[in-house]
Amino acid sequence: MKSVGSHLASYLQGRKSGLRPARPFIQYVILLVAIILLYGWLFHVIMEWEGQEHSWFTGIYWTLTVMSTLGFGDITFTSDLGRVFSTAVLLTGIVLLLVILPFLFIRLVYAPWLEEQSRRRFKALRSVPKDTRDHVIICANDPIALGLVQRLRLAGVRSWVIEPDGELAGRMSDAGFPVLTGDIDAVETYAGARVETARLVLANAADTVNTNIVLTVRELSPTVPIAAIVEYEDSVDILELSGATYVFPLKQRLGEQLASRVSAGNARANVIGRFHHLLLAEFPVHNTPLQNKTVRETRLREATGVSIVGVWEHGRLLPAHPELQLSPLSVPVVVGTEEQIRGLDELLVIYDANPNPVLVIGGGKVGRAAARALKARGLAVHVVERNGALEPKVAGIPDKVFIGDAADREVLAAAGVEQAPSILLTTHDDAMNIYLTVYCRRLNPDARILTRVTHERNVEAIQRAGADFVLSYAALGVQTVFAAVQGRELVVLGEGVDLFYIPVPQGLAGQSLAQTGIGAKTGLNVIAVQADGKIEMHPQPGEPLREGSVLVALGSAQQRQAFEELFVKN
Repeated sequence: MKSVGSHLASYLQGRKSGLRPARPFIQYVILLVAIILLYGWLFHVIMEWEGQEHSWFTGIYWTLTVMSTLGFGDITFTSDLGRVFSTAVLLTGIVLLLVILPFLFIRLVYAPWLEEQSRRRFKALRSVPKDTRDHVIICANDPIALGLVQRLRLAGVRSWVIEPDGELAGRMSDAGFPVLTGDIDAVETYAGARVETARLVLANAADTVNTNIVLTVRELSPTVPIAAIVEYEDSVDILELSGATYVFPLKQRLGEQLASRVSAGNARANVIGRFHHLLLAEFPVHNTPLQNKTVRETRLREATGVSIVGVWEHGRLLPAHPELQLSPLSVPVVVGTEEQIRGLDELLVIYDANPNPVLVIGGGKVGRAAARALKARGLAVHVVERNGALEPKVAGIPDKVFIGDAADREVLAAAGVEQAPSILLTTHDDAMNIYLTVYCRRLNPDARILTRVTHERNVEAIQRAGADFVLSYAALGVQTVFAAVQGRELVVLGEGVDLFYIPVPQGLAGQSLAQTGIGAKTGLNVIAVQADGKIEMHPQPGEPLREGSVLVALGSAQQRQAFEELFVKN
């Protein structure tokens, strides 16, 4: 309201943008005041004729109460002439105050003010502040953009999303979302975004549009890093030739990430990422001597040197407390050197997990990428695809293709659902994936079920349905691009779980991990401390934290935000 008042004042002061549309409204207000004064004078004339006497302000008071239809009834006429006059005042008030006044105010004052505000906001959203440097420019407003902005904000990196629709950009700005308005293939847009000082430009539109974006950005800056997301593998070369620094075929990587979590053949550790000289890996305990033991009882650190830093249980990553018991479906996450991971493989290889084919449901881009990755590991693969038109694209990748509806039990039975060691659900329909998770879990309670989701809101539902591992396109995109922004290797732990590098706040320096209560207060699992370029795995709870060191922690973005609010902002 303060802003509205300031603009109305500018109108009355004669600003060109406000005085002209407001002049008819001001003239109307003058007319209204004149009518009120006239009715107030006539009130006194008729009252004196009836033999009543009132103060001059009483006439104004009576006129306003009657015209506004309040009608307190404390002052009334006794003659028919007075009642006729009261009726005329009432009807005049209805027309002037309740009909014409609101219409004129909205049409001549409020609407021009809104238009002026929209014009100014649109102008303000055309460029970033002049001192902006080392920021990230996101070229399209999609689910990846929303998650990436939140992730970058936690890391202290500024970012802006380009939105061509000025009205939508204004609403996003009002909601606190960093947004620029402009065409995503216009030089002026990137000039306003100060692309020459940016840390990264993310081209996350359609493949053809991304090519235009890359060429446009290269007109302004030949050196700024550009990351492009592509739908089709054939577009990778085109984007690279156009000048993109990184090209991410996310759907192919989504299938490969799901395939890397498959448990089949001989038991082994699947490497899922690395940080510094250490590898992150996970392995199933099903049909190994480790099942039903606690983390302490496994004694893996003594036997191989690897450390258990978390345990996947029903789609959720739990902290590796010493007394946590490993169920047959548990999948521990371990960290260690390449030699230590090989030692873990030598320990597990003697156990046969399941020699039957892995079942992939869905023969689209994600499903085909998963099948290729599984075949590269030497595993037998069966694919179920409902659309017969895709059979030529799928044929030749898996060992067998079954055309039919995955909701048909006979089709799944023929594909080997009841014996499959792992089942990958790669359809793009979240509702279908949830349904198939429940169905496959019923048909094969021991299988490791891995699934993709499109919308983050369905993650919990599919976990409740029985999925052992969930990964969304948006989450993979956020983690992939953020790794490029940070210049680190990609580590994909799973949906809602990330690896954070957190500088030790000044307020925590000198305190031990036990004293800080980071795990209890935020839920973050501190797995290592980096100091002087060295990584110390599983730091002792009583060892003081040094200023300038970095905590390496597993957790969600919400847990990272809780750490920021508890230990940095306070």
